[in-house]
Amino acid sequence: MFLERVNQPSDLRGMTYDEIDVLAGEIRDFVVAAVSETGGHLGSNLGAVELSLALHRVFESPTDAVLWDTGHQTYIHKILTGRRDQFEGLRQAGGLSGYPSREESQHDHIENSHASTVLSYAYGMAVARDAGVDDHRHIIAVIGDGAMTGGLAYEALNNLGHSKRNVIIVLNDNGRSYAPTVSNLSANSQGADERAEHPSLPDKLTGKLALALTDIRLNPVYVRRQRRLEEFLSNLPAIGPQAEKAMDGFKAGVREFLQPPSFFEALGVRYVGPVDGHNVAAMEAAFRNAETLSAAGPIVVHVLTQKGRGYSPAENDDEKHLHDAPVFDPVQGPPKAVPTGYTQAFAEGILKVAESDSRIVAITAAMTGPTGLLPFQERFPDRCFDVGIAEQHAVAGAAGMAMWGLRPVVAVYATFLNRAWDQVVYDVAMHRLPVIFCLDRAGITGPDGASHHGVYDMALMSKVPGMRVLAPSSAQELQQMLADAAWLADDGPVVIRYPRGSARQVLDTEVGTGLLARRARRGDGSMCLLAVGRMLEAALKAADQLATDGIDVTVWDARSCAPLDPAMIADAAGHAAVITIEDGIRDGGIGMAMFDQIGVISPELPVEVLGVPIQFIPHGDPKRILAHFGLDAAGIVATARSMRS
Repeated sequence: MFLERVNQPSDLRGMTYDEIDVLAGEIRDFVVAAVSETGGHLGSNLGAVELSLALHRVFESPTDAVLWDTGHQTYIHKILTGRRDQFEGLRQAGGLSGYPSREESQHDHIENSHASTVLSYAYGMAVARDAGVDDHRHIIAVIGDGAMTGGLAYEALNNLGHSKRNVIIVLNDNGRSYAPTVSNLSANSQGADERAEHPSLPDKLTGKLALALTDIRLNPVYVRRQRRLEEFLSNLPAIGPQAEKAMDGFKAGVREFLQPPSFFEALGVRYVGPVDGHNVAAMEAAFRNAETLSAAGPIVVHVLTQKGRGYSPAENDDEKHLHDAPVFDPVQGPPKAVPTGYTQAFAEGILKVAESDSRIVAITAAMTGPTGLLPFQERFPDRCFDVGIAEQHAVAGAAGMAMWGLRPVVAVYATFLNRAWDQVVYDVAMHRLPVIFCLDRAGITGPDGASHHGVYDMALMSKVPGMRVLAPSSAQELQQMLADAAWLADDGPVVIRYPRGSARQVLDTEVGTGLLARRARRGDGSMCLLAVGRMLEAALKAADQLATDGIDVTVWDARSCAPLDPAMIADAAGHAAVITIEDGIRDGGIGMAMFDQIGVISPELPVEVLGVPIQFIPHGDPKRILAHFGLDAAGIVATARSMRS
C-alpha cells in the first residue's frame, strides 16, 4: 500500500500521478474505516483528498503555512503529516482532535473550528512575516465548505486586497456547508445541479472558455505582457488614459461573462479558476503559478470539489453528503440522520407553535438539519430561512423581522451564538424585540472539544437586560417552553437552551409553565438541590442515593434561569443547606445568581455552587467530563456529604 509509505509531506513528492491516484483511493478507504469506528466529519474530508495531496506536494509544510477553514476538513492533512496511526483515537478522550491542533503537530498553525476565520489569521501572519519576525515563507489559506458565507471572511478579504499582502487563498468550493451553501459566489452551487447534469451547448462553451482563460491568466508570461501592454496604452499621446480605460472595461466584461467571481478582483485580490479539485496535476500547476503571482499581492485559486466523493453513501446523501457521521457499518453506510432527543422535541414543538401562530418564522445559520428544522422547512418553506454560516446576520435579520411583526425563532448551536453577542445585546435586547433563541448543544457536548462546548450561554444571556433564559429538563418541558415563549416574547427576547443527546420523557404532571420553577421532590428541610436543565436528572438520582443515608433532600427544577422564581429562592433559603447544579460556567453563572439571592434572605446559609470551571475543556465523553467536574449524581452526593460532615 502506498499509504503506509507516507509519513510526512515530502514522501509524496517522488510519486507518479498514477501512484497518487491509487493513494487517493487508499486514503478514502482509510478515512471511511476510521470514522466508522469513532464518528466524525466524513463528507468534507472525502472531498478534500486530492486537494490535500496537491497542496502538500507543492508547498513545504510547516515552512509554508497551510491553514484550514473550516477545521473539520483536515483529516487528510493530518494523515499526510504523520498522524495516521493516531486515528483509532479520533475525537476520543486523550486522542486525536477532529480539528487542527497546535498541540498535536507543527503542521497545525491554528485551531479554528468555528468557520470564516482563516483569512484574518492569514492577514495577521503575513504582517508578522513581512515585518521580519517570522520565518515562514508562503501562507496558504484554504477556505471552503461554506466558510465563505461568513462576514468575517469578507472583512479579511477586503483588508488583504487593500494591503497587497502575499497570501495564497484556496477556495475549496464543494457547494456545501452542512447543507447546500447559501452564496452567489459558489460556482459549484447545488441549486444548479439540474443544469450541471444536462448543460446546454452555450454552457459547455462557456465552461471551456473559462478554463482556457484560467490557464492564460495563471501564466507568468501573460502577466508580464499584460503589464507591458497596460504601460504602453497609458503612455500613448493624448489618448493614453482613454485607451487604458477601454482595455480595463474589455477585461471586466470578459470576466463578468465567464467568471462571476470577479468580485474578488474588485477587492484587489487576483482570481483564477475554477480548477478541477480532483485533478492533482491541474491543481499543482495552478498552485505553482499562484506561488509566483502572489508576489504581487493576494490571489484566489478557485477549486471545485465534490463533498463525499468516492463513497456512495456520502455521494447519495442529498441533505449533507454525510457531513458528519456517528459510528456506522462502513459497508452499509450510516443510517439516515434524523433528529433525536431534545432536537427532536424542538422539531416537533416548533411545528405545533407555528401551526397556531402565523407570525412564527425560523432562522438558522447553515444548520437546518442539525437543529431539527427540516420538518419545519418542508411544512413552511416560505417561513424558514437559512442564511449560511453568518450568525451575526441571522440575529440582526431576526431583529428586523421582529420589528415589523414577525416572531422569529433563531435556532443555532449554543457555542455559535457567541459570535453574535453584539447583535443579541444591541440589536435585539435593547429594542425589546420578540425574538426567541433556541440553543441546541448547550453545556458539555463531548467529541468536538473546547470550541463546541456550549458553556457560556447562560452566564452571558442572563446578564442581558430583559432577556428570559429557560432550561428544559425533559422533552416535554422544551415543548412547553416553546409554546410559552411565543407569548413571553411580547415583552422581549427569550432564550431556550438544551443539550445534545437523549431527553428525559415525563408525564404532563411533571411539566412546569411560564417563568415558574417546579419542585420535583419535597424533603424534610435539611438540604435543597437547585438543578438547572438536564442537571435535574442527576439531582434526582443523587436525592435517591442520599435518602439511603437518611438525608431527605428537596429538589427543584429551576426551569427559568433568568429571572429566577422568587418562590424557589424563598423555599431554598428555608433549608439548612443548598447545592446548585448547572452545566454552564460556574463563575458568573446561574448558581452564583441563586447564591446571591438566597444570601439576601439567609446570609449565613451554606450554599455550594457546582458548575463548569473557566478553562478550555478538551474533547471526550460528555458523561465522563461532567463526572470529572462533580456534575453527576456521585459528585452531588459527595458534595452533600461533605457539607453535612
